[in-house]
Amino acid sequence: MIFDAHCDVLMKLYLKPGQAAFQSQHSLHITYPMLIEKRSRVQLFAIYIPSHLKAGQRFQAALEMVNLFHNEILKPNPKLRHVTSKHEVDRLAHDEIGAMLTLEGTEAIEEDLTKLEILYRLGVRSVGLTWNWANAAADGALEPRGGGLTHFGHEVVSFLNQNKVWTDVSHLSEKAFWDTMECAEYPIASHSNAYSICPHPRNLKNDQIQAMIKKDSVMGITFVPPFLNKKGHAVVTDVIRHVEHVCSLGGENHIGFGSDFDGISETVQGLSSFHQYDNLINALQRYYSESQVKKFLFNNFAERLTG
Repeated sequence: MIFDAHCDVLMKLYLKPGQAAFQSQHSLHITYPMLIEKRSRVQLFAIYIPSHLKAGQRFQAALEMVNLFHNEILKPNPKLRHVTSKHEVDRLAHDEIGAMLTLEGTEAIEEDLTKLEILYRLGVRSVGLTWNWANAAADGALEPRGGGLTHFGHEVVSFLNQNKVWTDVSHLSEKAFWDTMECAEYPIASHSNAYSICPHPRNLKNDQIQAMIKKDSVMGITFVPPFLNKKGHAVVTDVIRHVEHVCSLGGENHIGFGSDFDGISETVQGLSSFHQYDNLINALQRYYSESQVKKFLFNNFAERLTG
């Protein structure tokens, strides 16, 4: 069973209406036939607001993506179930797949906690505070200023804590990461890799990974080639290197995967879509026990779902 903590299918459906089809076999990195064929158990679908949208347009775009989630992901596919809690995941039938909404960057809520509450009521159960740049909540990993959480950012994290929603640290600046770790009760990194293996600003340094382990969190190793090695071109064994590094820090129980499929233009050789998840599974099985592989693929994230 596979728990994938991050994909951008909704963004593709939003930006390419009539072109990207979740029902077809090959028009996206993740499609319904692939999820069925490759034993998906839980797939998280991110609401990501394209950077060209201006204030006043962003929340509407988020609502449109929620609508796409229901009309194009759930409605045509009876084996996909909208899930919002661990209890609902545990109750899935053996042939059903859980689909959960997440928010990638708080640009969508436009400094309005009421809008965050609306998205929560619509099923969002993980919130990344930023994308790459600064917003009202915090600075992102590529923002030159490198600032931390703002007052509004603290209010957002407080709301997430009160409602037992994951706070996703994947895109935060280093200072914002540490600010968040001090106050977030349910932190995760949906799609981040190890900085010491590939020194990209989006990756986590050893002390950050160890802080997440200490807080009983999970980081989803991602399949973005520039986050896997300095060359940018990556193969499946590059993914394994990051898994092994986190294990070496004591993170066996804190590793998952967040593919970032459909949010990337270049893919890992041999891992170009959800259809090729088997190649990763086979590689993992060469290095790790069956119980470890099950932790990485599913249990570590699934066990930390709330509700």
